Order: sequence, then C-alpha cells, then structure tokens
Amino acid sequence: MQIKAFRGYRPGRNRVARVASRPYDVLTTAEAREEAAGNPYSFLNIVKPEITFPEGTDPNGPDVYHAAATNFQALIDNGTFVRDEHECLYIYELSADGKPRTGIVAAAAVEDYLAGRIRKHELTRFDKEADRAHHIRTTMLNVEPVMFAYRHDRKIDDLVNSVKSAQPEYEFVDVDSVQHRFWIIEEPETVAAIIRAFAGIPATYVADGHHRTAAAAIVSEELDREGRHSGARPGHNYFLAVHFPDNELEILDYNRLVADLNGLEPDEFLRELATAFVVERTGNQPVRPKQQGVTGMYLAGRWYRLSARPGTYDPGDTMSTLGVSILSDLILEPILGIRDQRTDPRITYVGGARGVKELQDRVDSGETAVAFSLCPVTVQELMTIADSGRIMPPKATWFEPKLRSGLVVYSLED
Repeated sequence: MQIKAFRGYRPGRNRVARVASRPYDVLTTAEAREEAAGNPYSFLNIVKPEITFPEGTDPNGPDVYHAAATNFQALIDNGTFVRDEHECLYIYELSADGKPRTGIVAAAAVEDYLAGRIRKHELTRFDKEADRAHHIRTTMLNVEPVMFAYRHDRKIDDLVNSVKSAQPEYEFVDVDSVQHRFWIIEEPETVAAIIRAFAGIPATYVADGHHRTAAAAIVSEELDREGRHSGARPGHNYFLAVHFPDNELEILDYNRLVADLNGLEPDEFLRELATAFVVERTGNQPVRPKQQGVTGMYLAGRWYRLSARPGTYDPGDTMSTLGVSILSDLILEPILGIRDQRTDPRITYVGGARGVKELQDRVDSGETAVAFSLCPVTVQELMTIADSGRIMPPKATWFEPKLRSGLVVYSLED
C-alpha cells in the first residue's frame, strides 16, 4: 500500500482539547450547535459550518461550504493552527475501557482506492458523497480522517511502539472519558521505515468513512481533469487516513428505524414476518442480538426476537448470515418495500453507541413505526466480504470510540 508523509496543520498543545470535536456525521446540526456553543475554537465550526449560520440555514448551501474554509483560515490567522515544517507521519491512540487502539496517520493514495487495494464493504449514499465532495472542493482540505483497518503486521507494530515510547505531543480525555494521545513522527529514517513496511501490506479496508473516501476520489479525478498538478505526487491524489491494525478494532451494531409499515397494521406485519422468522415476544426486555440470524424488533410498545428460519439464508456464506443482509433480504425489501437504502427517506440509522433505548424512544414518540436492532459485524467478516469484492448494505458497521476531528488537517495542495 502507498502512504505518504505530509505537512499537517495542527492545533497548539494548549488548545487541542478545545479544538478537538466529534466527527461531522455523529451529531445533528442542533446537537453540534449546542456542543460548540461558547467555544470559538471548536472544530465543529469547520466540519459542520452550518452551525455558524442562523437556524434553518440550508447546510448544503454554497455559503456554508465557503464558511468552512473561512472559519479554518481564522484559526490559522489567530495562531490556533500551525503547519508542520517537514513532512511527517503521526501516531494516534484512543483508549476506552482500558483498551488502546493505535493508528498511523498518513495520506492514503486515491490510486489504491480506484484499483481496489483500499477495499470498501458497504454502499454509500449519493447525497452524502456530494456533501463531502463539496466540502473538500471548497476548502481544498481533508479536515477529517478516514478510518482504515489492515491485517496486523509485527514490523509495523514494532515501529509504532518505538514511537510511543516517547512523550506524546497531545494527551487529553474527552467528555466521553476516552483518552486521546498523539505523536509526531518527523525523523526521516522512521518515516521511511513505516512507508516501506506499508508497501508490503496487500490491502487496507475502509472501516469508517466510506463517504469521505469516495468524495476524496471524486475531487481528485476532477482536479486531474482540470490539470491541477503540482509535481510528481500532487496532494489532491491523496487523502487523510488513520490506519489501525485489525486486532485492535471492535465493531458495534448499527441499527435501523423505518418510518412506516408499508400500509400494514402491526398484526398484519407480524403475520408477514412469521413466514421467514420464528417471532418471540419479549415484552419490555430489549433485544440486542449476539449471533447472526437473530434480529431484535421494537413495534407498538413491545420488543420481539426474530430468528430466521432454516432455508431463508445460506449459513455457509458470510454475506448471507449478516444481520444487515437478513434484514434487507427478508424484511426491508419484500415486506416494507425499501429497495434502495441509499435513497429511501423512510429508513434512518442509529449507531449502537446510542443504545437500544433510543430506538424505543423514537418509536414511542411516533417519529417512526418500527425499530430493528442487529448483531454487529465482526472485523474478520468485514475483511472477508471486502476481499470477495461484495458490498454490504449502507451503514453496516459502527466503530467506537470515534476519532476526534481537528488533531491534524491535510491540505490537497501539500
């Protein structure tokens, strides 16, 4: 795999904790506005710039994207962000519940993505691709990294551990009690050794950030067509990524809400489900499936366990056994009439970190008709499916803890 060192824009040590923010796609605009209130350094002003406009402003308007660039330039002008003098790699460690996850921050090659060496595993939504592409195109920056996985490698582990033996540049604990530590690798020998070690890795896998990866490729190809080249390795042919070894990652469930029952009454819907599932009512007891083939459902004030009947899926096929596949193949499409999860406005997604209570609350409020809780995909299942070239439904995986945005920014004009 090709990775590249770069001159990152970074906040000063004294302000990093105030700058660092949650990613753009885990907060609503209202939540981001509240979280950034009173903090002019919050990176939410760059990744969700609509919060700097009056409520009701179109978040996809051109003025909003231009505000992202303006807001970031203001942080440079006031000294909050400075640019590293030399091309560097970086180490980013997140620790939650006593478990560290350590990734290498580097620029990944669009060429590897287009050639299938950076492997994807789920469908993306066109509107979200367009949103991130507009953001990149307007700012000429990657302000948030993509999260990649790779099959762990002892040589890379040893290089990372040698860097971590030094004092980190940043160390802080966020409001979710996640500890973040960050090291700068500027010694040319160590940078070159890590780049050489990655050259021996046959593939990386998009763990979190399919839309940002696709958007980076869209903008790269646009700029190539425009002749925007600067040297043998133009910066726009790369994008910001954090590479994590697979043995340190854990995937949480990514659950679904559906707005209506496609014209069915609850009792009729349950009868339809019974053809493909053994339906067990658990009452007030939430269902969080721990094995593939089982789906939790909250409907009309009650929880149900849905166990797929033999013959409805292929237990020998990894893709077929996934909770997201069973839900799509046996419920969403044939019963609820949802044929394209990328575009159908009737379906929304809730990351497992928010818990099943949010599913229950949103059904009880009348906002949506039914909720489904799914068994998490494993990292090995993700890699197996990606290696086979197959694609899961959108929003199949939820990784925790989330990377904080604003620790380092990549310029396409690098």
